[in-house]
Amino acid sequence: MDIDPDTKDWTWVLERPCPDCGLAAGEVVPTEVSARVLADLPRWEDVLRRAEARVRPAPAMWSPTEYACHVRDVFVMFDQRARMMLTQDDPLFANWDQDETALEDDYASQLPSEVSTQLVAAGRAIAATFDGVLADEWNRTGRRSNGSTFTVGTLAQYFVHDIVHHLHDVRG
Repeated sequence: MDIDPDTKDWTWVLERPCPDCGLAAGEVVPTEVSARVLADLPRWEDVLRRAEARVRPAPAMWSPTEYACHVRDVFVMFDQRARMMLTQDDPLFANWDQDETALEDDYASQLPSEVSTQLVAAGRAIAATFDGVLADEWNRTGRRSNGSTFTVGTLAQYFVHDIVHHLHDVRG
């Protein structure tokens, strides 16, 4: 069975706590995001070592491996976006259809051990990017195609919610 596409605009997580995972992303200090990412990488590795890592808990719900593939790709996408914001004036981000990516890249068939290696590398890369942000760069801006505007700081907060939320999804 296919997974229903996620069509929500999750930017509200910057304004109020997520009722599912409990994170108040707007209260996360942006300079602490890289440390949080690095601290969560071993938890993702543990999830991907589970015997049932490729098993969907319900027909219309991603397996832990599929969630990890998504998180890996979120690491890469947000790293690209943060770098754009740090090197360009108010860049417009290309649209990214996460559900289309999951199908095209066949998340369901990927090997947990390979995903783990890729996820850790991508997590370390974005952590390094956020670690390298200078004090006067946190307010640089960028825009999504739907009109949502972010600073580097709010992008970091929005991003960290995705990681925490999906760890909650897989009981990491």
